[in-house]
Amino acid sequence: MTSYSRATDTSASSVGFARAGEFVIGAGVIADAGSPTCQVSALSAERATDWDAYVEGRVDSTLFHTSAWRDAVTTAFDHEAVYLTATREDRPVGVLPLFFVRSRIAGRLLVSVPYGVGGGILADDAEAAEALFEEAKRLATQRRCIGIDLRSERALLPDVPVIDRYVGFERELPSDPANVLAWLPRKARAAARNGREKYGLQVRFGDEHLRRVWELYSISMRRLASLTYPFSFFNRLIEGTPGRHWVSLVTWNGRPVAGLVTLLFRDRVMPYFIGTTDEAKRCSAANFAYLTVMERAVEQGYGVFDFGRSRRDNAGSYDFKRFHGFTPRRLGYQYYAMPGHEAPDLSPTNPRFQLARRLWKHLPLSVTRRAGAYLAKHIPG
Repeated sequence: MTSYSRATDTSASSVGFARAGEFVIGAGVIADAGSPTCQVSALSAERATDWDAYVEGRVDSTLFHTSAWRDAVTTAFDHEAVYLTATREDRPVGVLPLFFVRSRIAGRLLVSVPYGVGGGILADDAEAAEALFEEAKRLATQRRCIGIDLRSERALLPDVPVIDRYVGFERELPSDPANVLAWLPRKARAAARNGREKYGLQVRFGDEHLRRVWELYSISMRRLASLTYPFSFFNRLIEGTPGRHWVSLVTWNGRPVAGLVTLLFRDRVMPYFIGTTDEAKRCSAANFAYLTVMERAVEQGYGVFDFGRSRRDNAGSYDFKRFHGFTPRRLGYQYYAMPGHEAPDLSPTNPRFQLARRLWKHLPLSVTRRAGAYLAKHIPG
């Protein structure tokens, strides 16, 4: 266990809140001069339930901070989870989920968190947040890492560069399921309506469809020259999130044409991955799949549809979400490069990957599924 304390400046001008309930490290420490020292330690098995209890109590937490995400990642990718907790008088005041990634492509990394949209530090105050970050740097030095990748929705560390590559898309849902179609922009509304009325698409919800949905997803990933995450990852994630996910399968004339896995957390509904056949575009299957999830979300009382993240340079995904009426907002991802190192470029747009991506689309699915699972371990997207 590592202890941390700092001199305190509690003047109003030093705190500098960005929004209600938020703070920025370095803008001041919110603590009394006589407050106990903040201690940071790795999460122990005995305190595992404390982790999820703390995460559940935070309005800024995500499903990617939970132990269910940790278990799915460690099972499928064999990354070591290094979950840090900050305590004061044995009371949790902050957490930082980290994974130690030994990448054959980039080098050693600490990532918070891989394969997710969110992550990073959750803390009650700046002292706890800074203590967690200092411990992360100590671990990165000890393990000879090249950097620390923090995927927070909002940047907390003023001296750590923000990765200006990713944007998020979210929108408040209407209160009545009957209004969801009208809530969509005209062209998106027409496409979704065509899927339902012109082509007669049908949707079924249930975990029993997961394998088929994953197969559709792997087809899409090959078509997009992207890596397929292994079925074991999604299977473990579904097993670990009872009541917090939907698996939906869209059929056209009895044939599966699209599938979607949607994650649920508090009042938020987030489609995590979609798969479609080559003929899905003809019948607007993707538009219909999202429409049915939106309608179900409203029926069950969810308030926000979170379309996840996109890279600014990924025109297909970026424009599709804007086409549905969502406005991009900058995500506060930050990368701390250890001394003597630079942030690796693991983006699909990296010129090093272009030849492989051109070939990828022509490989058999059996190859892209196996190779994708292996490469995804070393490219923690």
